[in-house]
Amino acid sequence: MAITEDKALAALSSVRIPNGDRDIVSAGRLTDLQFSGDTVTAVIGIDPVEAKDFLPVQEAAQMALAALDGVGQARVILTAHKSAPSPKSAPRPSPHQARRPEGYQGDSEIGTVIAISSAKGGVGKSTLAVNLAAALTKMGKTVGLLDADIHGPSAPRLLGLLGKQAGTVSAHDRKLIKPFEAYGIKAMSIGFLTDDDGPVVWRGPMVQGAISRMLWDTYWGKLDYLLIDMPPGTGDAQLGLAQDIKPAAAVIVTTPQDLALADARKGARMFEKVSIKLAGLIENMNQFVCSDCGAAHDIFGKSAGQSEADKLAIPYLGSAPLSMAVRESCDAGRPIALGDGPEAEIFASLALKMIDAL
Repeated sequence: MAITEDKALAALSSVRIPNGDRDIVSAGRLTDLQFSGDTVTAVIGIDPVEAKDFLPVQEAAQMALAALDGVGQARVILTAHKSAPSPKSAPRPSPHQARRPEGYQGDSEIGTVIAISSAKGGVGKSTLAVNLAAALTKMGKTVGLLDADIHGPSAPRLLGLLGKQAGTVSAHDRKLIKPFEAYGIKAMSIGFLTDDDGPVVWRGPMVQGAISRMLWDTYWGKLDYLLIDMPPGTGDAQLGLAQDIKPAAAVIVTTPQDLALADARKGARMFEKVSIKLAGLIENMNQFVCSDCGAAHDIFGKSAGQSEADKLAIPYLGSAPLSMAVRESCDAGRPIALGDGPEAEIFASLALKMIDAL
């Protein structure tokens, strides 16, 4: 079995730097990776004063590569030819992050790319992303949605496309993935490329590459906006996505709960570190509205969206309640923003404020 770059990167991602909480790939220490037959050579950049501390790292990296199927010889070289990054500096992209394909690229006709991020799962980010896309479409905009949550794709269900398998189309001398269209929204998700119930067991570099390629290898055509439903967290995949794709702006989604707010701050700082504008903050599920009596309940605590946005010095775009109507629309695979009720008006307002903040 031939050794691949993805497998080598996945193996090296298990090797930690000395006295650090990051691996040699995400820390930017891997400066080269070469393949020749069954021999793989990895080059790790260090400062000369770190040579002794990195000897165990060199050995661990060599063992990790040697254990891979298809590797006959593994070589790991420590070099000080380039200064290594400071442990306290902002993360640098891996030199083997996803590379843009030659020729026509899927995002070449997209006007504005916006990342919808939460840094924490379970706050309704995907529901918001789909309904923001629907609200923009209802305004007459041409919109795409890239479901970048490799491990938990939601777009197929939220758009009524569960069980669909993506096909290809020839365009501009390339064979590209043909996105599905639902309610006027062009959508792409890993869920269209895998079995419905099959888990995607991938590590950071592979996830990062898959997300970028879904953007570049999909025939989106001409779009006013592409919304990216970001995976939760602030690790390799999120940093790599931000650096590979460089969206025009990001929207932070949170709930009033303290745990969600803490992760929202981490997400905001991540985008700031990679110089991506924050278009604002949306507070989701700030209240539960009873479908029987209409009473509103603060099930996740009192609203804190405005004060949190003020602390982050970013616009507060507004809030969206949790209601039975929203839940039912999600299960039915038809975004509630397409309708004419109060929830649709809320998502329309959020979408307008979002594009005004760009």
